[in-house]
Amino acid sequence: MALEQKLSLKVTQKLVMTPSLQQAIKLLQMTRMELDHLLTQELVENPVLEDQREIREDEQTQEEREAEQERLEKEQEKEKDDELDHEESMENIDLEDFFGDYWESSGYASMSEHRESPPIENTLTRDADLYDHLLWQIHMADIEPRMRQIAEYVVGNLDPDGFLVATPEELRELGRHHDDGKPYYAAEVEEALAFVRDLDPPGVAWPDLRQSLLAQMRHDIAEREEEAAEGNGGSAGPTAAEELALAILEDHWEGFLKRQFPAIAKKLGVALAELEPVVDLIKTYDTRPGRGFDSQRAVYIEPDVHVKRVSGDYVIQINDDGMPRLRVSRAYRRMLQKMKQEGKEADAQQFIKEKIRSAMWLIKSLDQRQRTIYKVANSIVKQQRAFLDHGIERLKPMVLRDVAEDIEMHESTVSRVVSNKYIHTPRGVYPMKFFFHSGIDREYGDNISSLTVKRKIEKLIEAENSKKPLSDSELMRILNREGIQIARRTVAKYRDELNIPSSTDRKKIF
Repeated sequence: MALEQKLSLKVTQKLVMTPSLQQAIKLLQMTRMELDHLLTQELVENPVLEDQREIREDEQTQEEREAEQERLEKEQEKEKDDELDHEESMENIDLEDFFGDYWESSGYASMSEHRESPPIENTLTRDADLYDHLLWQIHMADIEPRMRQIAEYVVGNLDPDGFLVATPEELRELGRHHDDGKPYYAAEVEEALAFVRDLDPPGVAWPDLRQSLLAQMRHDIAEREEEAAEGNGGSAGPTAAEELALAILEDHWEGFLKRQFPAIAKKLGVALAELEPVVDLIKTYDTRPGRGFDSQRAVYIEPDVHVKRVSGDYVIQINDDGMPRLRVSRAYRRMLQKMKQEGKEADAQQFIKEKIRSAMWLIKSLDQRQRTIYKVANSIVKQQRAFLDHGIERLKPMVLRDVAEDIEMHESTVSRVVSNKYIHTPRGVYPMKFFFHSGIDREYGDNISSLTVKRKIEKLIEAENSKKPLSDSELMRILNREGIQIARRTVAKYRDELNIPSSTDRKKIF
């Protein structure tokens, strides 16, 4: 078969992602912090970009500069006159004799000496977490190096709440990573576990909550017994409530979790009323013993959009405080024009052209980003006017398509806009995604927001009789009587999302 070459014409349609379009999409989904970082980086890398704020600070009028210079000259002349008067008055005083004893008796003699600052690696950059706290105690303890090593492995296998996530067998196998290549002895691991469990805070390094609570309670009893032995008050041995609490944790844990208090009281041979202070005592202990050393810091939110009420209407402002205000440098534009006129340095011309083109793309994409965010925010405010006026009870069901059709853009564009962005309203600061949720049918009127239904469920549970809490079925019937068509499983789903226990767990026994 012979090979041949030929030309043919073909018409096709395809989406081409130009560099400017890619940049616009990238900017659109950035948070304010990410955008600020990108613009700062572009200012450093692109010489033709300028921050207008810095330019304004440098553009002082000549009159202001001359006035400032005149003021400084007058102050310098006055200081010279004062120094001459001071020198004449001090000529007849023996300063060395006058100040000799003072300098020797005070600490000022050493002020000019060089003092070495602590190394930068010793500077505290974060708060100590649970692991730091436990390792500090291990390193301060007088134990053998091998025991310290195993104890460090134990700490490394704790979760942030302080519970042990490795079995003793797995801890033993960690010994194979050392010179002898043999696992640790079982007795060594048990000794290391006992050592770590005796550290502060009480209750750490246990595999489950029941054993942790037992350890915390026994720690308190032992501390009180030590105080009694030293004559500092306290009582020897557990109290009656502590004895019952220990019995419940040791032998009736499953029943305690299921709140089967009448059955537990019968097995322990006590009246049901006697268990109330015992249950309250157990609740005083920490279910997450490592929680007190949580080093996570608060995350501060800076909204991207401000909505303010002015004369009965809502005004939208894009928050660009602190953001660089970019423009193309006039000096580089004049330089490029001059190069063209002289016809010199083609490479330099091409470099400046590329940088100016890149800067223009960035400025145009940034402007498009701000305009798109404004359009989306304006559409949200227009459709959620009732929420802004009256609160969560009047929140309207809304999906991305509603805003996309209103501003005549694609849903994916709206999705990028509302992602990781916040809006400040008279009702508080909300993620922009907060306003997008499903609706529930009503027998009369418009559909009701799922968030509004959740709020109704919350209020019903807050007002219920704690002795006879409302079940999911009863909540469903109440909402149905209000015209809200909702199923029992949907009520249960919303209650779980609100972190509200079931009616069985909410029921007050005592």
